[in-house]
Amino acid sequence: MTGFGFYEPYWLIDLANACIVVHLVGGYQMYSQTLFAMVDKEHSTTFLNKDFTLKLPMLQPLTFNLHRLCFRTAYVVATTAISVAFPYFNQVLGVLGAISFWPMAIYFPVEMCLRRKRIGAWTSNWILFRAFSAMCFSINMLALIASIQGLVSARFTSQLETE
Repeated sequence: MTGFGFYEPYWLIDLANACIVVHLVGGYQMYSQTLFAMVDKEHSTTFLNKDFTLKLPMLQPLTFNLHRLCFRTAYVVATTAISVAFPYFNQVLGVLGAISFWPMAIYFPVEMCLRRKRIGAWTSNWILFRAFSAMCFSINMLALIASIQGLVSARFTSQLETE
């Protein structure tokens, strides 16, 4: 968060960074669920999918699957190691976020709402939904351009530092 030239108050920067971590962890889990489901389906033997129950005093019994625990832990460790080793990770993450935000968060939900509620073409609600989607698309394109500019800028800045 300090990349914007905003350094004080320190508690606000720490709070903003904590919120970013919570946001990324939630998104990471959501987007990884399809991979986890595919791996669970492919490795559906009785040996690998045996559930174990851990009983702790004064708590509900905890049921876990050893295959899921090991695979998901290895997946998180591997993707974290790759992201740490990847140059310009924040800038690349910004570009990917700008590419995927509008279709996933705006376009598809708007289209689903229009179809589910059977909102007819050129009605006031239809025009409002389309205007909202177009406005978000425009903002998203500006964010994409800014993210690409940040990636290019970081690339040339690091290239100049190494020379």
